[in-house]
Amino acid sequence: MNAQEPADDVRIPRAQVGSSPQHLLTTLLGEYLDSSAADLPSAAVIAILREFGISESSARAALSRLVKRGLIATRGNERPPVYHLTAQAIAKHRSRMQHFLNFGARSPQWTGDWVMASFSIPSSGQAARHAVRRSLSALRFVGLYDSVWIRPGSDTSAVKKTLDELLHRVEGARWSIMRVRFDEESGPHGPAAAYDLDALAADYSAFIERYAGLRVAARNGEVDAARALVARTSAMDSWRKFPDTDPDLPHHLLPQPWPRQQARETFLEIHSALGALAQSRLIEVATPYWPDAASWITYFQASNDPSRPEPTGGKRGRSSITD
Repeated sequence: MNAQEPADDVRIPRAQVGSSPQHLLTTLLGEYLDSSAADLPSAAVIAILREFGISESSARAALSRLVKRGLIATRGNERPPVYHLTAQAIAKHRSRMQHFLNFGARSPQWTGDWVMASFSIPSSGQAARHAVRRSLSALRFVGLYDSVWIRPGSDTSAVKKTLDELLHRVEGARWSIMRVRFDEESGPHGPAAAYDLDALAADYSAFIERYAGLRVAARNGEVDAARALVARTSAMDSWRKFPDTDPDLPHHLLPQPWPRQQARETFLEIHSALGALAQSRLIEVATPYWPDAASWITYFQASNDPSRPEPTGGKRGRSSITD
């Protein structure tokens, strides 16, 4: 199963239906900027988001929210403000890009192990119960029964830490973390029944259908730079929900045919084919407000080494994530 991502203090906006300006800006910064040394003028951000139909007021609000989240910071006291990515955000972006671009590349090595979290919270702890469920969902657990949640794999560290933090001060709360195996994995009382795999398959199929025409156009060189920027960002924004919601179950627990591989190939072909075009459009849009844009704007592409997708382009060497 997929490894847990490293924890840090940067709070990435949660995925949602459609793209809020801050969610869109997070996607763009993660894809196209890979150095905390880059000075990013607010006017350049406003111009970039204008390509997506985002107003100036909404762009400024998105910048403000990402500062509060620790994703970006202001450089000095300049007016209009100049921003830069924080070192922690760059580390998070690189981890997330690896997660997005590599998801589905290999079938999971299945050992039959599951992590089970069970809890009992008094009726007076309604807020704590909601917090536990939200946190377990974020860790990709699913409810097998009301207070019994599971996820494939054997790593208990993240869920143990989460429940300890959420419940240790809740009077009367009890919880247990276990590594388990099921006698019947795929039956109506087994773990596979906890997942809505039909809905997930439908989402993959809808993704394939939505981007089929763009995939062909990208393959044939029929996408110009302006369209490439918006289309490639849209594809990433649509794809990124799958690595965070697909439980990555072993083959024998999935309905067949399973459309994930076709969806992944659709995404990667678009993402790879349109990378340089999207980069050039960003540079064109940002340069009037940011003369050094060509020196810093880059883009990620899937690497031959699946452990590390690589940022490409930009004239200056990448700074370390600790600068």
